[in-house]
Amino acid sequence: MDQNLAYLHEVLSNYLEENDAIRHIDQKLRANRYPSEEAFAKDLQQEDIQMLTQILQKEMHHANESGDHERGYQLNEVYEQLY
Repeated sequence: MDQNLAYLHEVLSNYLEENDAIRHIDQKLRANRYPSEEAFAKDLQQEDIQMLTQILQKEMHHANESGDHERGYQLNEVYEQLY
């Protein structure tokens, strides 16, 4: 799995219990073993993109505030592919 997508999977694991849409996105991520974040983004529905946008913005902010710039960078790489 692409390193950026591995970071995304880790982030999504924090939301699996509270949201069916996140579970669906995470299942898609694990089942398809996308070679890149671009391939993953191309396979998403508009609803998935909206949900990921909200989560990624929150998680990138948190990563940068806590000084985890590598994590923020990796998540930003996925975020940029959503649009």
